[in-house]
Amino acid sequence: MTEATRSVVVRYAGQSSGSGPLTLGQDNMIRCILHDDPAHINKHVVWPVPPGVGVDSALYALQVIAGRHEALRTVYPGSADVQPTVQEVRADGEFTVDVFETAGDPEELAWEIGLSRLGARFDLAADFPLRLALVIGGGRLAWISVVVCHAAADAVGTAVLFEDWKDLATGRELPPLTAPTPRDLAAQERSSSGERRAKASLRHWERILRTCPHAVFADSDLAPSTGSLPTFMLHSVSMAANCAAAAQRTGTSPSTIMFAAYVAVVSQRAAQQTIVLAALSANRHRAGLEDYVGSLAQDALISLDTDAEDFDELISRAASATMAGYWHSTFDSRKIWQIIDDVGYLRGARFARHVVLNDLSVTIPEEVTRNRPVPAEDPQLTWLPEKGIPTRLMLNIWRLRDCVELTLHADPRLFDQAETEQLALGMMRLVEAAAAGPVPLAGLAALTGIVPGRREGEWNRIGSSWIELDAVRELLDLALAKRPVRVQEVGGRLVARIADDDRPLTPEQAHRAVMATLGNSHRLRGAADFAEPGTGENITVGAALSGWESAMAPQEYVICAGSPSGPDQDWSGLPVAARGDGREGATDWAALLS
Repeated sequence: MTEATRSVVVRYAGQSSGSGPLTLGQDNMIRCILHDDPAHINKHVVWPVPPGVGVDSALYALQVIAGRHEALRTVYPGSADVQPTVQEVRADGEFTVDVFETAGDPEELAWEIGLSRLGARFDLAADFPLRLALVIGGGRLAWISVVVCHAAADAVGTAVLFEDWKDLATGRELPPLTAPTPRDLAAQERSSSGERRAKASLRHWERILRTCPHAVFADSDLAPSTGSLPTFMLHSVSMAANCAAAAQRTGTSPSTIMFAAYVAVVSQRAAQQTIVLAALSANRHRAGLEDYVGSLAQDALISLDTDAEDFDELISRAASATMAGYWHSTFDSRKIWQIIDDVGYLRGARFARHVVLNDLSVTIPEEVTRNRPVPAEDPQLTWLPEKGIPTRLMLNIWRLRDCVELTLHADPRLFDQAETEQLALGMMRLVEAAAAGPVPLAGLAALTGIVPGRREGEWNRIGSSWIELDAVRELLDLALAKRPVRVQEVGGRLVARIADDDRPLTPEQAHRAVMATLGNSHRLRGAADFAEPGTGENITVGAALSGWESAMAPQEYVICAGSPSGPDQDWSGLPVAARGDGREGATDWAALLS
């Protein structure tokens, strides 16, 4: 990469300083920053420089926005590996801007610079939260590379910073700030109305986690995830036109059309009526936060019933479901994880974050995409390198105006390249049909070419989830150290008969061992009974995708005295030493939040 021509130190001063508690968004994002790979959690954007703007004007505009927005002057005191509790706003400070010159493509260099800086972790207690580089090409300042600490700004907040910078750099005056500062927002969230809103979000999450399918993809093709997902990109001018036409015809937004199309093809492939997904960039629904600079990023959990007569009806449902999910995406992330753990412990199945949507189309400045060349083909399909993403399927929507740009990350253990392309092309065909009129969903397979997943063997609906009995038997065999076990579905419930095998066992011990193997991150009292030697009395285990998505812990454990003499012996003839669900020790959030 080209070396920087020079570096400039910029001093800034603001009109405020002080400290206060974290916002819910800051708390959530900093947990991610401390846990995740910096290359995955930091943000990288490039800003086009308007004609006539020189280096001095660009630096002046950066200096002003640093003083204008508290989020850029905020640090989080404490050790680098400990979750902070306080935000501290500095009155003044400085940052460094590197200046690059190139005889090549300045936009390409701006991206290259940002990508090279993306993997370095920000020091939350000390660093200015933007890594900035000016790129000069063809004798003029052309692009700015910006790496953003996600604790300081999310995608929309970064777009606000760009608009402020552009106006300042071109000589315009900025109006007074009307959006709250992060400290203002933290105070609002701690008010009685803010606490009611956060509690309502917990209820929303608890209900979906408790009642909806815990895993979207549950079929015979399901295999443990690699966590490394290839990236497929689609560009289409015609899809943008059809999406706009469908939005106008149905009175909704292009984003809603794309969301509904995504859920429709996922439902078709998963052979699931109810689809649960996480939507990112979901927190700009509240009045007064449109121009907020800070991190509001918290997942929206959305549940959508796809049993609709036609796509128009599904679009209407999608609009309501997304609004409910977005409205309930402001919460204490520590409590959300407790709910995920405890509900999973009570259900016997941990929530699998199989499907993710990230609609960034409103956050990317039009100046960035306006002059991009029209794709030579429609659609234009491109395969890009893999990324480490803990999910089965993720759709990123980058652009909807003039030309649809989207990327699809699909787990290769579940989708080969042809199937991944079929999902994107299926969305495209559905949107095209929707531009002309209502599309009966009964004909979705013929329209999209997407084949539902196979369920071969002993599959049963347990509650709302599809469960494979062989997977449950394998789970119990591993968790209970190969004790003789018989698993049956009885009246919609899983019942496990377990031989004590001269080793005393209670339903509570059995359930703790099963959940430890399943990957529930609940702190399991006494789980060391079945853990490897030396792991300690209390263990924490779990991941977003445990590899047991098609299994579930039994709803009833029947501990039998003695063991069957052979595989054909009638288990009902064995004396019962203990019987129960084994679910002690986990909070019943449905009761707590009622």
